[in-house]
Amino acid sequence: MATISDMGERRFGRVNWLGLYTLARREVMRFMAVWSQTLMAPLITAGLFLVVFSLAIGPARGEVMGVPFLHFIAPGILMMTVIQNAFANTSSSMIVAKVQGNIVDTLMPPLSPGELVAGYVAGAVARGLIVAVVIVVMMVAVIGMSVEHPLWLITFVVLASVLLGALGIAAAIYANKFDEMALITNFVVTPLSFLSGTFYSLETLPPALQVITHWNPFFYLIDGARYGVIGASDSSPWLGLAVCLGVTAGVLLLCWIWFKRGYRMKA
Repeated sequence: MATISDMGERRFGRVNWLGLYTLARREVMRFMAVWSQTLMAPLITAGLFLVVFSLAIGPARGEVMGVPFLHFIAPGILMMTVIQNAFANTSSSMIVAKVQGNIVDTLMPPLSPGELVAGYVAGAVARGLIVAVVIVVMMVAVIGMSVEHPLWLITFVVLASVLLGALGIAAAIYANKFDEMALITNFVVTPLSFLSGTFYSLETLPPALQVITHWNPFFYLIDGARYGVIGASDSSPWLGLAVCLGVTAGVLLLCWIWFKRGYRMKA
């Protein structure tokens, strides 16, 4: 007769690669099934931001960091869009599953806490990268921009997708209702992404606000993306990389702990 420990043994190796792939594929197919909402809508939103700022401010704004103002804000809009979409991918997937009561279908298969986190985050990274590629193509084709440091841009896009994907998991675990998730989105994620140097340089802020902004990890994501595109930034990209890696590791660890403990997994 098999014992409980025998029944719980993982017989497919240290990593359930098939289960991990299946979860990641499900998350990718989930947003690809409604690509007009998840991929086309961000492109239109980013284009509207550029059009509005171009018409409202135009060339009268002058150069910022040695480039036209439109070229200055384009990387910020790019990263802000990636941030919002990566967060939405994991948070919406999990909160819907919790509210509908089918989160058990994800928790029951033999997936470890680390594999659950990796599977959800993989979907966020895929969505973030696709959105970034689409917007970069638009920037190059429409406003004639070039990417000065592609590797830095890719690095910060991936980091932003992982960080916000993990943050979306944490938010969905903590929230038990759509209203609670909306509060987190509207009062945490959106303000942090808008007040992070997306539309302005830190040099224009009073000293006190500059200090506060440096405590916002989203600032380093946007600043790093700006360095990747125009080759200039408010802070060192290496500092931004270190800060973002540290914050990302902390949020991933929190998600792993909450999955392991089954924290607030019932709506």
